[in-house]
Amino acid sequence: MTSDVDTNHSVLAPKTPMPSSTENNEKDHAVIILASGLSQRLGQSKQLLSKHGEPLICYMTKIALATKPLAVIVVIPQDQPEIADVIHGLVRQNTTIHSVINLIPKTGMAHSLSLGIDALITPKISLMNRVLIMGVDQVLLDTDHLTALFAAKSTVVASSYQCLDEASSTDTSKNNIVGLPIVIDVECLKQWQPALIGDKGLRHLIRALPSNQLSTVINHQLSYDIDTPKQLFYARQQRWLD
Repeated sequence: MTSDVDTNHSVLAPKTPMPSSTENNEKDHAVIILASGLSQRLGQSKQLLSKHGEPLICYMTKIALATKPLAVIVVIPQDQPEIADVIHGLVRQNTTIHSVINLIPKTGMAHSLSLGIDALITPKISLMNRVLIMGVDQVLLDTDHLTALFAAKSTVVASSYQCLDEASSTDTSKNNIVGLPIVIDVECLKQWQPALIGDKGLRHLIRALPSNQLSTVINHQLSYDIDTPKQLFYARQQRWLD
């Protein structure tokens, strides 16, 4: 599953029609795509699963590009030439995209995020107000959800969705998850960076936020990610993946 926070603090997404991603505000943000997982439970690279005839990592990168960011940083694992080739193909097509190699992907998601933050230290950083952080395996993520995240103005705006882990079904505190994708003020993200260790740093940091700095957008479609062969089989049954 994606790295998440267990909480019931959430607000409903607006019911009024949302503007398309092409109507997003000026280019004042960057995107970090955490795509350096080794997919050990799945048994194959989730980044290379196919959606609408293209690798899932390409599909997700294009969703990120639809928000019109200043930069898209894609963190990928070392020694995965097929993933690297796919991303390098995108980089050649769009100079907004930059790839970062995680030399120690087993370390966890927090390390990947720290690498992504390092990659944002460019002349453009002074123009960035916020950063969108997302993964690659929430197969029903769409641009409307990202637009809703950017529409909120809290320090951190996270996604909220139902926990589908059967082992947690009797624990009401885990019925809703708050996690990726999130939009965060860039200054807050830089302050968080030293605490990003292993796979739990982001969850702990979000939990520590006062309620007036955190808001959420509910989207239960994000509950469906791809970590296991069973989840992959179900996603293909539903035609969410090729």
